[in-house]
Amino acid sequence: MIRIIGSFLAAIVCTYVLGAIFVSQGNIAGVINLGFEVTTAQRFEAAVHDVTHMFTVYLPVVAVAFIIALPVAALIIRYLLPDLRLVGYVLAGIAAMIALHVIFKMVFGVSGIVPTRTMVGLLAQGFGGVVFHFLSIKPANPN
Repeated sequence: MIRIIGSFLAAIVCTYVLGAIFVSQGNIAGVINLGFEVTTAQRFEAAVHDVTHMFTVYLPVVAVAFIIALPVAALIIRYLLPDLRLVGYVLAGIAAMIALHVIFKMVFGVSGIVPTRTMVGLLAQGFGGVVFHFLSIKPANPN
């Protein structure tokens, strides 16, 4: 049980950090498109700022999305598709993030997380499913 909870928390943190970094870099891309120059140090500062300042809002909603998605995926994988465990958890992570951002769009009228407006930004957040898959695998029996 501790392995599953740890895997779950790592998946949430990974998804949150990737999302926050994509937000900062997406915003910087917009600044560059306006003709401004941005240094590597400024890119790094923006990423650190977003990772350390978005956690009160974005981290909890990512957690709620994963609280729903990963157990559903676990049931589907266990009873229907046991050979597709990795694919199942990756798709669950992606589905959770798509649902989260569709709900944001419906409730607030805009996509508040800029990178999710692109397929790459949205799919990158599905990496939490990969993290959960690998960390939650039962270790091989040494006997």
